[in-house]
Order: sequence, then C-alpha cells, then structure tokens
Amino acid sequence: MTASFPGRFPDTRLRRLRRHDWLRRAVAETTLSAADLVWPLFVHDHRAPVAVPSMPGVERLPIEGVVRAAAEAVRLGIPAIAVFPVTEPTLKTDDGRLALDPDNLVCRTVHAIKRELGDTVGIICDVALDPYTTHGHDGLLVDGRILNDETVEVLVRQAVVLAEAGCHVVAPSDMMDGRVGAIREHLDAAGHEGVCILSYAAKYASAFYGPFRDAVGSKAALGVTDKKTYQMDPANTDEALREVALDLAEGADMVMVKPAGTALDIVHRVKTTFGVPTFAYQVSGEYAMIQAAAANGWLDGPAAALESVLVMKRAGADGILTYFAPELARSLGS
Repeated sequence: MTASFPGRFPDTRLRRLRRHDWLRRAVAETTLSAADLVWPLFVHDHRAPVAVPSMPGVERLPIEGVVRAAAEAVRLGIPAIAVFPVTEPTLKTDDGRLALDPDNLVCRTVHAIKRELGDTVGIICDVALDPYTTHGHDGLLVDGRILNDETVEVLVRQAVVLAEAGCHVVAPSDMMDGRVGAIREHLDAAGHEGVCILSYAAKYASAFYGPFRDAVGSKAALGVTDKKTYQMDPANTDEALREVALDLAEGADMVMVKPAGTALDIVHRVKTTFGVPTFAYQVSGEYAMIQAAAANGWLDGPAAALESVLVMKRAGADGILTYFAPELARSLGS
C-alpha cells in the first residue's frame, strides 16, 4: 500500500534511535545499575522472619537473616544496606533510652555483619528516636511539644554508639535543627572522624510513610498525632534548599530527599544547586502502591519498579534507597 503525503517527509526522525533495543540502550541518557541502590532492611529480635503485611515481599528479619541479606547485597553488587530496628513494645520508653545502649538490637546486628563481611558492604544506621519511644516521635516529647536541643543531645550520643558498633554511615532522619553539626563534633571527638553523615536534609511530612511505621512498630504509638512540627511541609521547595545548605555547612557528607517519588523536583534542585552526593528514598508507601497494583494485575510490577527508580536517577539522585533493590539488581545484572 502506497501512502500519500502532502509535502516533503521529515529530515529528522527521532524514532530511528528507538528502533532497536541495542540502539535504545546505546543512546540512553540515564543508566541505572546495582551500584546506585541501597537496600533498607528491618531487623527484629526473633528467630524467624515475619512478613510486613502492608509491604508485600518485605520481612522483619532476625539478625542472622540481615547478615544473609547483606551477603546477598555483596553478591548482587549493591554497595550498602540501611538497617532499621523493630523494638519490642516492652522495651520502649518515653525518652527512647534504648537507642543509647551499645548492646541494643541495631548494634548487635552491625557487629554480626562486620564479623561476617567486614567492610565489603556499607552499613547505614538511622539516627532518630522513633523506634525506641512509646509515643513514636523522633525526639523527646514534653507537654505535646518535641524538644529540639534536648533531643540533639540524645542523638549525638546515639550516633557515637552506632559508630562504635562499626557502622560506616550515620543517617540522622529526625529533622531537628542543628543536629548534623553536633553529631559531627561528637563523632570526631570520639575518634570516629571517618564515619560519614548522610543527612535526611529534606524530609517531608508525608502520607507515604505508613507501611514503614507498621514495619518498625511505631504507627500504633504515634496514633493520630503527626510530625508536621519538625518534618517539612510538602508545599515547600526553597525551604528544602535552605535545609540542605545548613546541613552541608554543619558537615554532612551526603544529603537525602524523602520521599523520592513525590519530590523529584527537589532531588533535581538539590543536585544542580549543590553538586554533592544526593540520595533519594523510595519510601514504603511508594513501594506498597506498586506492589498492590501489580498484585491486582493493574501494572507490570517489575517494569513499574524499574521505571520508578530510573526516574529518580534521572532527576539527579546518586543513590536510591528502595525495597526493590534486590529484584532490581538481579534484573539489571542479567
């Protein structure tokens, strides 16, 4: 069949570069590899894994399970894991004092990983009190108000305890003002000048954190209260740049934007403005949405997972925390 075409055909045909898979890969502007991923893991003090119902495919793992997952990360080329503890309710207190115990669950997990794997996998540990407090907040709560400076005094001690356990990176996710500088000062004074700080610099008060709070057991404790007095308003962008600038000035080595999927513009602005290592966290709610849609046959789950993370890299993220990390690493390595 001969088609008629009034006028001349286009000289430039961008579709030519999309014709073959090998050609699309050759001209791709953004590439994703296992080296771009960080695998978040939940550890609990039980002998068997327990599924997280709101995060299909994710489990709370015993220490031995986390060690095995860390070894799998090494095999897959994933450079780092992020460890989050599930604290027994009977061990939680108003002041979260268990965070300062060098024999707590996270510290024992770090010791176990280091014994088995040494420094072959990076270990990132969260600095915040919410897994340890009866009220589920990231800081000290007095008369309905989160105390900033008093919380920072506790966080610096928590960071030193984690560094002494052997973690490579402390990641303050609490959003208290001034905590990065205080943590850097105390780490250095304690002889841990080589421990990096990955600051959750632009962490929004998001509706997408619910499944994570289920996983660590802080949702019930938090109840109907929220974290809007210390986490950022999702309406703001310039404020995110001010937060990042302050944390870098205080000594942060890397910065985080969270949640990633609803803040791609922030990831891009942070990376282009500061040019520093910029991480993005594909949070639990983003993961759960893709998994739920895939389970209902509404999405191609693996394709949606890959695309969702690829666009974070395209926006400017150097590293991406995602619960899809092992699946993506396997597919990218094939």
